[in-house]
Amino acid sequence: MTVIADIHPSVRRRNLLAACAAIIVFGFAMGLTYPLLSLLLERRGVSETVIGMNAAMSPLGILVFSVFIPVLARRFGARTVTMLAAFSAALLLLGYKLFPSLEAWFVLRLIHGMMVSTLFVLSESWVVKYADPGSRGKVVAICGAALAASFGAGPLLISLIGIDGWLPFVIGAVVLAAATVPIALIQEERLEAEAHAGWGDILAFIPKAPILLAAVFIFAVFDAATLSLIPVYGVRLGYDLAASSNMLTVLIVGNEILLLPIGWLIDHKDRRAVLAGLGVLTLVLLLVLPFMAGTWVQWPVLFMVGASGYGIYTCALAILGDRYTGHQLIAGSSSFATMWGSGALAGSLIAGGAMQAMGPHGLPLSLAVCFGIFLFGMWLRRAQQQA
Repeated sequence: MTVIADIHPSVRRRNLLAACAAIIVFGFAMGLTYPLLSLLLERRGVSETVIGMNAAMSPLGILVFSVFIPVLARRFGARTVTMLAAFSAALLLLGYKLFPSLEAWFVLRLIHGMMVSTLFVLSESWVVKYADPGSRGKVVAICGAALAASFGAGPLLISLIGIDGWLPFVIGAVVLAAATVPIALIQEERLEAEAHAGWGDILAFIPKAPILLAAVFIFAVFDAATLSLIPVYGVRLGYDLAASSNMLTVLIVGNEILLLPIGWLIDHKDRRAVLAGLGVLTLVLLLVLPFMAGTWVQWPVLFMVGASGYGIYTCALAILGDRYTGHQLIAGSSSFATMWGSGALAGSLIAGGAMQAMGPHGLPLSLAVCFGIFLFGMWLRRAQQQA
């Protein structure tokens, strides 16, 4: 296998750029489809529980398919697999309009999740593989900012053009297809046989980094719940379509703007302390949000909770690249994708059910409970290590 230190700096930079392009594809696909489909279902009178169940199909696809991605990358090459996944995601996006029934959307979102998981796993592994160890936190933060921008472009597009007709679906498909151009420029060696990470490797990795994987899980809970239900939350509070979509945009922009400062903290401070601090801040802000809803204060609260909630994954990814290399890194990346799928599946179901049972504020309150459990787990793990 190619030794990363021997790769020419220009090739390293080009590969990192390609990885960011794949991340943008992933982000835009999720940032557009989650609110677009949720708002369309809400307009049809579908309950929050069913909206959450439908949104859960994408992470279920990610969860099911992520273990097969290393096999495909080894067999056909990561670049080829990533490009095919991007084109397939574009076609699937058009499929939502061609087959508008609720039953068809369950199937389409499951397959869409499988394609998007391919972009997620391979682009993530490129980032941690080609980033210089001394600046990995900064590189991860920059790529995270690109991811946040692409996520934010989805609800922003909805606020500008609405959810009617073919236009949002066509624009999404065109962007997904066009973003494969920089991916084609990547220089990537084939994965060797020993680089495959299967379920056994993923299960073996869990006891090595339980808090790290728990951080990915809680991030995914937050990510899926906010992407799919924040616009519905806004509608339930009485906002129009544009303002409800902008609530999600503000959440994502907070992540984008503050990711670089968070990346600096990750590179220069104790990373476990940064992770815990982000968790505490997210918990507090989620508890505050219901009291600020409907006032101007909700906007800075959404801005900050986006930065802290999404920043948890940036911190976890930097820790992964810092601790592990080679086969363990591949196993860790696959484990991350598996935990993301599990957490996103749980997040959509938990938040949707909480909104159905408690009203709109069930969304932030149920997420606050989840973060409280995560922080208690961090404290318990720390106490066990010190005992």
